[in-house]
Amino acid sequence: MSLPWHEMLLRLFIAAVYGLMVGMERERRHRPAGIKTHILVCVGASLVSLIQIKMVNEVIGLVQNDQLLAATLKSDYGRLGAQVISGVGFLGAGTILRNKGAVKGLTTAATLWLIACVGLAVGMGYYLTSVMAITITMIVLTILHLVQNQLLKSRGVKRIDITMSNKREAMNFINDYCVSYNILIKNIELNDVNSHPDDEGLVDYNLTYSYRFLLPRSVLVENLLIDLQMNEYILSASDVSDSFSA
Repeated sequence: MSLPWHEMLLRLFIAAVYGLMVGMERERRHRPAGIKTHILVCVGASLVSLIQIKMVNEVIGLVQNDQLLAATLKSDYGRLGAQVISGVGFLGAGTILRNKGAVKGLTTAATLWLIACVGLAVGMGYYLTSVMAITITMIVLTILHLVQNQLLKSRGVKRIDITMSNKREAMNFINDYCVSYNILIKNIELNDVNSHPDDEGLVDYNLTYSYRFLLPRSVLVENLLIDLQMNEYILSASDVSDSFSA
């Protein structure tokens, strides 16, 4: 027995809502995979489940009409879903970035994989299971995010926005400085690019990077800011730890 069209539409709509919820959270944090990506992944996974249900029902109907087909027609109820779960890993891998030992994008990759699983559950009609999964997901992405920030701050993790006129020279200085004072660079991400003409009419670029430093107890953030701004290639350095997002 095939599903009525309004039931299929309902499942696809629910999948879109779930994708929207997770996508909005990722979009708000300016992650590479946002609203549209999460909606498409969740709806696509739900569609695969609906196709799988229809295929199984068609095979059952054919076998019931002709018992001889039972030996030749096979339908694995979970095969298409398994392909979705493994295939979405390639999409998630595209959100993971590695820079000087710091890895970012793992949470977004995980949300893409999870939202595909939720889409499969919705498509199969497992509404309660999908509700529980999406609820736990939103708790992890919102409430636990705040807890994580507090833990990072208590451990001496600081986010410093650094504007530099020469990326190579400035970053080399920062790396050497961190080695000298046992400062661990947790993460680096580009925040802003400003262009301006120089004295010869050529275009110069000022780059603003957000660094997350794990400072030892012997290093004060005030001293770090002063030392950074002493470098000729660093135009400014400011502590924005109270506003950073993971």
